[in-house]
Amino acid sequence: MIKIYLTLVLQMSASKPKESISRILKNVLNKSEQEFVAGRRNTVLQTLNKLKIQCSQKEVPNIALLGSGGAQRAMVGLLGSLVQLDKAGLLDCILYLSGVSGSTWCMASLYKEPNWSTKLETVKENIIKRLGGPGVSWDDKSAKLKKYYMKDFFSLTDLWAVLFVTSYVKEIDEQTLTDQRDQHNEDPYPIYAVIDKQCKRREEGDPWFEISPHEAGYSLTGAFVDTCDFGSQFDNGLKKKHQDEMDMLYLQAMCSSALADGEATWKWIKAISVPEIKSVLDKMDQGKDHTGGNASKTTQEPVGEDECYQELLNPVDADPSALEQSSKTKLTDFFRGQRQFGQTADKHKKTARCITQRIWGRNYNFLHNMTDESVPAALLQKETRDLIDAGLLINSPYLSMLRKERNIDLFIALDFSDGDPFTTVREAAKTCKKLNIPFPEVNVPSDEGKKPKDFYVFKGQNVPTVIHMPLFNVVNCGDKPGDWRKKYGILKGPYSAEMITEVMGVAGKNISNNIEKLLEEIRAVAEAK
Repeated sequence: MIKIYLTLVLQMSASKPKESISRILKNVLNKSEQEFVAGRRNTVLQTLNKLKIQCSQKEVPNIALLGSGGAQRAMVGLLGSLVQLDKAGLLDCILYLSGVSGSTWCMASLYKEPNWSTKLETVKENIIKRLGGPGVSWDDKSAKLKKYYMKDFFSLTDLWAVLFVTSYVKEIDEQTLTDQRDQHNEDPYPIYAVIDKQCKRREEGDPWFEISPHEAGYSLTGAFVDTCDFGSQFDNGLKKKHQDEMDMLYLQAMCSSALADGEATWKWIKAISVPEIKSVLDKMDQGKDHTGGNASKTTQEPVGEDECYQELLNPVDADPSALEQSSKTKLTDFFRGQRQFGQTADKHKKTARCITQRIWGRNYNFLHNMTDESVPAALLQKETRDLIDAGLLINSPYLSMLRKERNIDLFIALDFSDGDPFTTVREAAKTCKKLNIPFPEVNVPSDEGKKPKDFYVFKGQNVPTVIHMPLFNVVNCGDKPGDWRKKYGILKGPYSAEMITEVMGVAGKNISNNIEKLLEEIRAVAEAK
């Protein structure tokens, strides 16, 4: 159990890449986040007064809006919810906007536009227009993948970004989070949440990792690095080698890498994307025409490539364990046999390594070789860490937002998850109890698992209030919310314009039908404070 909240801020500069570490031995936020939050709280205060909720500056409640995972329905559902909050005059009550997985696709689209919340209707229309557009060309995908191959660590997250995420968000966003630092004084503060794969699997250390415009690091441990330096190589707290900051496309892919743990990786590669991987690699290497024409192959194609990829195309309903072992053996042989083919083969080598070892989200570990007893030893040893979709642990960013120093009074949790609509909030409560983090008890009638209502409130003494809002429920979907979950399953292809409109409408109703209840809970936490 983590008992100490220690913030390690690694402050580096381009001119002095080995500047010493600044340690802050108390519960404090990054200075830039503190300044942002102070300004945003003034906005919240003015908004509450307009809503006839009277409170002083000290009594302003800290409200966080959470978006769960859920692929495109989370992206579209979050957008529809925000639009209705804006129309109701409640959007400026929100201090933080945090998401995992598909909700981060919406966040990335919003924060491309400076002060998006002041012109949300226009921003919404632009996003919808883009989602209904033609998508990213093979030329652009190939060019982007080439750039990703130049990194020190290429992983399946890079392939996921280029081949999967672009198919849904219909763009390659090369902005970075630090580009946005001074562009959102009128918006909620954004927090993107992922988890450390090794910590999750071994149940050690601190799995919760957050990325904001100012810093990236382990939420509960309190160990952070400037966001512009996240991904660079460190040793004992000193920056040894600079790497370019990750762009927003990669961040969205890392946040939404839902197949990064277990058999799902193989199913994705074999059943969906291997032809695309092969096509994009061929285009990079051969200048192949993907408009329907037949281009000739290069005269010196790496031996074993077709056999390697064909093996991955085995039917997905074959015995998983046998298929995995067979595929892994052949891919390993393929990887070893590529050394003679130079730069072309190097791309295939990197791809094969990622597939055989299931490498997702690999980056340099900024805590490598540090000696600090307050940081779990598991986080200090390896030179690299693998960061993946937080939805594989808890499908909402509760744990990152529950940092003691953020002092959240009210969570408005929008749940776009598949399956049981209460799993996320129950798992959050269970984890918080284990870690002695204040969180209300979650009690839901057993008969509401398949037929949930649209609004739940969980509260208690000296704990934050949690509002939980399942996307599909008996209020906005009638007696069969399960049918809606199937129709808009998270593995569906990109939505049509009609589907986007329908999901946005359902999500919007959850807000518009509960304006008075939301105001009641906001008023209650303000009075309690």
